[in-house]
Amino acid sequence: MSQPYAGAARVNQWAIGRMRGVARVFASLLVCLAVIAPLHAAAPAKTPVAQRTVLVMGDSLSAAYGLSASQGWVALTAGRIAKEKPGWKVVNASITGETTAGGAARIAAELKRVQPKLVVIALGGNDGLRGLPLPQTKANLERMIKAAQASGAQVLLLGMRIPPNYGREYTQGFEGNYTALSKQYKVPLVPFLLEPIAKDRANFQDDNIHPVASAQPKLRDHVWKALGPMLK
Repeated sequence: MSQPYAGAARVNQWAIGRMRGVARVFASLLVCLAVIAPLHAAAPAKTPVAQRTVLVMGDSLSAAYGLSASQGWVALTAGRIAKEKPGWKVVNASITGETTAGGAARIAAELKRVQPKLVVIALGGNDGLRGLPLPQTKANLERMIKAAQASGAQVLLLGMRIPPNYGREYTQGFEGNYTALSKQYKVPLVPFLLEPIAKDRANFQDDNIHPVASAQPKLRDHVWKALGPMLK
C-alpha cells in the first residue's frame, strides 16, 4: 500500500488552523457589533425645537405694497430672526388698506389661529389719512393690545404720524394716542415707523406714501432696535 504524501497532511493542518483563526476573528467582530449596536439604539432622537411666533398686524406699509412680499421690512425681519433668533418665526397678517377697526375685528381670530408669543401692531395710518375720530382710533388700538396681552403675548406698538395739513390739534392728538397707550399698557413703542426714511423723497414710490425696496432694510433695522430685545 502506498503511503500518504506527508506534505498534504501539513497543508491540511495549515488550512484547518487558518480557518480556525478566521472563525475567531469573525466571532470577535460579532461581539463588538453586539456591544456597539445597543449604544446606537440607545442614543435619543433629536426633537425639533418648537418655534415661538411673532404676529405682525399692519396695513400696506407692512404688507410690502407695490413690491414683492420678500422685499418688505416684515419679510426682511423674518430673515434676520431666522439667523439670529432661530427659536422664533414671523407670521405677517398685514392687509393693504387696513384700519384700526379692521385690526380690532380680526385680532381674536388671528390670536387663535397663530397663537403668537409677540404681537406687532402697526396700524393707524389709514385712520389718520381718512381723518377718523381720534378716540375711535385709540379705542381700536386699545382693544388689540388688551386682546394680545390677555392671550399671554407681548406687544410691540409701531406708531405713525400724518402730514401737518390735517391741523395741529389732530396731528398731535394722533401721535399722542400711541404714546398714551404705550404708557398705559406698558408696551414698547416705536414712535414713528417711517422715521429713518421720511425726509427723503427718493425713499418712496410714486404715490409718496409707500417706501421703495431699497428703503425697507432701514425700516427693518429701525424696528429691530425695539423688537430684537423682546425675542428672548
